[in-house]
Amino acid sequence: MSLAICPGSFDPLTLGHLDIISRAANMFDHVVVVVMANSGKNPAFTVQERYAFIQRSVCDLPGVEVDTYDGLLADYCALRDATAVVRGLRVMSDFEYEFQMALTNNSLHAKTETIFLPANREYMFLSSSVVREIARYGRDISTFVPRAIAADIQAKLCGKEIKHECG
Repeated sequence: MSLAICPGSFDPLTLGHLDIISRAANMFDHVVVVVMANSGKNPAFTVQERYAFIQRSVCDLPGVEVDTYDGLLADYCALRDATAVVRGLRVMSDFEYEFQMALTNNSLHAKTETIFLPANREYMFLSSSVVREIARYGRDISTFVPRAIAADIQAKLCGKEIKHECG
């Protein structure tokens, strides 16, 4: 069985992320979306919140699982015996960083290959930081994130408590 890992900070999950996850699910028998810690970022959402957002957003995708990991991606790939890491690319500057990470991960765990999927052109501009900025000003983000989580993202970024409910 082929297993792919879709890692990220997902702070928050966007429709661009969801598109890459869906496309990976069509390519592999099993996909694990793993919320990773990134020491270079100060996340707006807790790991548990991001996990819940993703869980609610992928519940209809067969063969997709959500997990969290606080360590190196290469170690997680070894732990799960993954055959691939799937990364989305929006612009050329993404490629430079992701290529460096792919080479590093491969040197740490040679059994896992990195596959780059280009962003769908409708999501090329979209990033989690753009979503956070729009939401902080109270603007509608429902065209940028899965509808199931839009209100909770908006509430948290506007200083309100989120519900953690399905749907």
